[in-house]
Amino acid sequence: MTRAPGFAPAKVNLFLHVTGRRDDGYHLLDSLVVFADVGDEVRAGPGEGLSLEVDGAEARALEGEADNLVLRAARALAREAGIAPRAALRLAKRLPVASGIGGGSADAAATLRVLGAAWSTGLGAARLARVGLSLGADVPACLASVPVRMGGIGEVLAPAPALPRLGLVLANPRVALPTPSVFAARRGGFSARAELPAAWPDAAAMARDLAALANDLEAAAIALRPEIATVLRAIAGLPGCLLARMSGSGATCLGLFADPASAARAAAALPPAWWRWGGGLAPSAA
Repeated sequence: MTRAPGFAPAKVNLFLHVTGRRDDGYHLLDSLVVFADVGDEVRAGPGEGLSLEVDGAEARALEGEADNLVLRAARALAREAGIAPRAALRLAKRLPVASGIGGGSADAAATLRVLGAAWSTGLGAARLARVGLSLGADVPACLASVPVRMGGIGEVLAPAPALPRLGLVLANPRVALPTPSVFAARRGGFSARAELPAAWPDAAAMARDLAALANDLEAAAIALRPEIATVLRAIAGLPGCLLARMSGSGATCLGLFADPASAARAAAALPPAWWRWGGGLAPSAA
């Protein structure tokens, strides 16, 4: 089963180890990434030039941003294909901005998929991934939007273990947290690359293994935004929660549940002032 090419699902880090740092300052990562069945939507229509309209529940956060990743992705794709960028783009923004679930990267990837088809570029997966990497380290992972083991600075992708049926809760206390600030606040050494099984029999076994790992950015993010600790406690206290953890650089936190229905019921119990969602994994976008 696949979703429409313009669906831009939330990218969720089930664990995130910082394993080193390159000479250019970029940190090396090890992470298991999944995509939740909630996200933004990118649509494209004919246009004489390139334009973008943004709407949706989280659109206000992008007001005044003249050149976001959707437009940059469109121009980058046009350059790679050797064509003039012509499209009327529309972004339905449903994911909170600067929240550790890859909203901007997912939007860029969805733009590449939608315009690749609309413009009949014929670019293969490798060339699209190269264009995506020029926009952000995790855009290549967002192009397929399937569970993946992420390494390097985010661009080295390997198959994920076979995942069981599971549910996810996502919650954000409506605070933006820029990734560079979190990395700058991080203290301590580096973590080893995690050892993962080939598969998990169920969500409970998966949660037990993941509990032995960590998000190495969590402490730094909490130091910057103490509200994150409140969200983690709230998720951990939900009936049926198997694991509570921050995703990415925050401030969005996740809860792992046995199934999507349990996650949806649990999310409804969180404070309505927060951005919150519960459900299952997204179908492939590829």
